[in-house]
Amino acid sequence: MVSLTSTVPVLDDDPYSPEILADPYPFFDRLRAAGPAVWLNAHGVHAFGRDAEVRAILEDHRTFISGAGVGIVNIHHHPPLRRPGILEVDPPIHTRMRAAMDAVIAPRRLRPRRKDFATCAKEVIDEVLATDDGRFDAARLAEKYVLRVFGDAVGIPRAGREENLLAQGAANFSTFGPQNEIARRWIAEAEGTYDWVLENCAREALDQAGMGAQIWEFADSGVIDADEATLLVRALLSAGLDTTIFAITNTLRALSLHRDQYARIHVEPRTVRYAIDEAFRFDSPFQSFYRTTSRDTVIGGVELPADTKVLVFPGSANRDASRWGRDAHVYDANRDASGHLTFGMGIHQCVGQPISRMEMDALLSAFVTRIARIEPTAAAEPLVHTTLRSYASVPLRAIPA
Repeated sequence: MVSLTSTVPVLDDDPYSPEILADPYPFFDRLRAAGPAVWLNAHGVHAFGRDAEVRAILEDHRTFISGAGVGIVNIHHHPPLRRPGILEVDPPIHTRMRAAMDAVIAPRRLRPRRKDFATCAKEVIDEVLATDDGRFDAARLAEKYVLRVFGDAVGIPRAGREENLLAQGAANFSTFGPQNEIARRWIAEAEGTYDWVLENCAREALDQAGMGAQIWEFADSGVIDADEATLLVRALLSAGLDTTIFAITNTLRALSLHRDQYARIHVEPRTVRYAIDEAFRFDSPFQSFYRTTSRDTVIGGVELPADTKVLVFPGSANRDASRWGRDAHVYDANRDASGHLTFGMGIHQCVGQPISRMEMDALLSAFVTRIARIEPTAAAEPLVHTTLRSYASVPLRAIPA
């Protein structure tokens, strides 16, 4: 691991502590204020929280590689327990896996699924409106909707989704940070789910009309091998499930706290896409991960030798005033938030972005049309996770139009 250089500011904060994970934004303010790069004593790593440096690292896949793992452990020296998926491979392996994923999530293949998404959106909103006082939990609504529509789109069996997919997703993302007590708890809660997911990503378990079966077509043609096909189906689940659930939850929470903005969107439902993008920026469901230098380089004024881990915080960069203005800490659904770093940048930009956006647009467009306003009934309970950012519970009341 690289040693501290004398010119780099030092922070003693542990970004993986329960207190910071529950509310990371004061730490992000300190991180950006300290400089373009800081040294985190708690983990012996250089960290980057400003937009310019985080963006540059993500866009330069040749210098800052993913193939050594997107977590704190360098898997070139410490082989992983499981075969790395698309997030942790570099070209040329990444190139062929990405080509298969891009083809499956192409707009022409996605459009027919919008009808199914809209049907499920209507059903979950009907359930909210059928209650006596309109009370619901945004986190549970998001889970129910996404498990149904995205699980069906992939073609994974319905039985066992809730018990396995949520726990496995949280455990998978827990490997991106240090294996502290928080990460170990998520991993322990997911015991047995990894095998269930792999078994149900296999060709014979999938609905042949789903995206998972379409990925297997690329294995049949020789573009990818059978093991890679299974991993890509698993990657599809990660790309469109966990972070989409959290993004819906975060968006509804933000809108419940900004009733004037919700009122404008209710009148003009087509503008909900701006509210979604702003929520991605304002309260990113994906907060941090690592890259590894492939060669000696300089970033943020820091000289880094080859084979060095660096920690990037897209969740911090998304609130950088130098990029987003003095009100970067404010949720503004009128803001043009395109260009945020929640989905990453460069060749590793989230491949599931189109379907995640379609899922969210189908649900939230219907939601803001049929529901005149939403209001909190209690404080939201943070979901404490080493990589992901959302809420375990967001109690709300819906008032119908």
